[in-house]
Amino acid sequence: MLNTAPRKILATSALPYANGAIHLGHLLEYIQTDIWVRFQKSRGHECHYVCADDAHGTAIMLRAEQEGITPEALIERVSREHQADFATFGVAFDNYHSTHSEENRYFSELIYTRLRDKGHIATRDIEQMYDPVKGLFLADRFIKGTCPSCKTDDQYGDNCEACGATYTPAELIDPVSAISGATPEVRSSTHYFFKLPDFADFMHGWINDGHVQPQIRNKLMEWFEAGFNEWDISRDAPYFGFEIPDAPGKYFYVWLDAPIGYLASFKNLCDREGIDFDSYWKRGSDAEVYHFIGKDIVYFHALFWPAMLHGADFRTPTAVNCHGFVTVNGAKMSKSRGTFIKAATYADHLNPEYLRYYFAAKLTSRVDDLDLNLEDFAARVNSDLVGKVVNIASRCAGFVKKLGSGRLSAHCAEPERVARFISAGDEIAEQFETREFGRAMRLVMELADEANTYIAEAEPWVLAKQEGREQEVLDICSVGINLFRQLMVYLAPVVPAMAEQARGFLRLESLDWHSRHELLLDHEIAKFKPLMTRVEKDRVDAMIEASKEDLVEEQKLKETPRGPLTEEPIAEEISFDDFIKVDLRIARIAKAEYVEGADKLLKLSLDLGGESRTVFSGIRAAYAPEALEGRLTVMVANLAPRKMRFGVSEGMVLASANDEGIYLLSPDSGAEPGQRVT
Repeated sequence: MLNTAPRKILATSALPYANGAIHLGHLLEYIQTDIWVRFQKSRGHECHYVCADDAHGTAIMLRAEQEGITPEALIERVSREHQADFATFGVAFDNYHSTHSEENRYFSELIYTRLRDKGHIATRDIEQMYDPVKGLFLADRFIKGTCPSCKTDDQYGDNCEACGATYTPAELIDPVSAISGATPEVRSSTHYFFKLPDFADFMHGWINDGHVQPQIRNKLMEWFEAGFNEWDISRDAPYFGFEIPDAPGKYFYVWLDAPIGYLASFKNLCDREGIDFDSYWKRGSDAEVYHFIGKDIVYFHALFWPAMLHGADFRTPTAVNCHGFVTVNGAKMSKSRGTFIKAATYADHLNPEYLRYYFAAKLTSRVDDLDLNLEDFAARVNSDLVGKVVNIASRCAGFVKKLGSGRLSAHCAEPERVARFISAGDEIAEQFETREFGRAMRLVMELADEANTYIAEAEPWVLAKQEGREQEVLDICSVGINLFRQLMVYLAPVVPAMAEQARGFLRLESLDWHSRHELLLDHEIAKFKPLMTRVEKDRVDAMIEASKEDLVEEQKLKETPRGPLTEEPIAEEISFDDFIKVDLRIARIAKAEYVEGADKLLKLSLDLGGESRTVFSGIRAAYAPEALEGRLTVMVANLAPRKMRFGVSEGMVLASANDEGIYLLSPDSGAEPGQRVT
């Protein structure tokens, strides 16, 4: 039974990076959180939703320099753009802030000094590549050179996209800075580390205490059993961020102060509205704190973050709720196909509430990826929202206006039916609470089907032609309007703009959850106006084309060291005898996992139908490990094993790559592990 006692709830979404536009992949998380928060507020709970731009780091510093503006000017502009996009899609934050704020500086320093004073911070010297022209230490992704294994040039500093080899930047042949083109130098620097192993026992208990979903718990336990490493939390000047106390020239790594941005944004809200901050964040608080995040940042949110909070004497999250990625038409979002769709581009062509409903109809409490199939998207919105829900009101409103002068019947002709719609709200609420939005939407649409069936079988349009049956028609249509009202209460967290229009049509003060218990008898309604129009295919097509145009504009502005894929020369010709030596086999990915210390690698355990192989592949940027498990792919099975920094790789999986990313090759259904590819 759902707890109806008043609750104090704080909800957050991951902070979008202040270095790019919001796209549909981002929106899934904010829409999911917003629906859940609106539901909690509708139930009468004290619920606050805060977020902020993640505004620090080398990438922002370099982009601002490239644009000839200050980092502060860049993040202010991007923040305005982000907030405009979120508002367009009905994402109603109670506060939207920035990690480049005095509140975030205060809490970052407070948490750090508490950890330091308790002995949870270590220092040691490490060697890094240094750009003598730009005067900064280089992350691996800012170094390029020739692969020491296969001799392919223009490879990044930790992993070869051509052969999959891993190495240190120092092992690259002829390394250069991707920023200035200068030859990097190896220099030593003192770094600061958070001693995560100090919290192993605490984290073991926290992970197993219901704070994460089962799938995430299993992944965290794998990392736990592999052993924790200390976490490098510092970066050297120049760096756009906060300087570490008592450490001149050393800055907090962006991932340290990013989650602290949740506290900072909430504190900003508390100071403005007189909310007691400590009642939410002190250890032992009875308030609830929920983080909604993507599965790609679990490591930071479910290991480092709870450990940092616990070590600094703050409470830890009630739950970290993870979601999967968004695919479009069954594939990764693609700029070239026009399916890498920016929020603003979508809103130029389609109603944002279409997307809110479609996401809700497919969201579960699990970590599964969500596919935006554009044909199904149009069909479902047209069928459910327009064909079912809006249809009820449009069928009934005219008769109420004509026969009742705009007033509903003074009595209910179907009290049991209306009571059943009201009681259904309890189960629907359970599904909203547990983030089973798809189940909630199915229950709502089952009610909508029943309402439409009732009206269709009663045929008020036929009765209206028969003399003396006006009251009967008014009674039927008044029941229809009452059923429509119940549906809009349940849909209000999902389609708030449509619900607000419905509230105006119904002339109600509120569509809050408890309001559904009051029947609308002898109640005046307004003239009906269409609440939602159909999704038109030409608008979807126009959105796709506009997304392709966005790519063209980006490419005009973008300076890249590598030309388009079509400009890459075909490799030197080989004979059939050379090719036939390559043994390509179908392999099932039995297990995939992150590689500690590697930015691009995943470790794949492959099943070749009776034989197992371990392969390291540079596809981390494109795939979360759990999304790969069980998938079929193609591998080079007779490639000589290569000893790498992280282990021995016993083959190579095949993938294609372009400027958008890397794509693992997969066989059609019906293929079996171990089969030879011919």
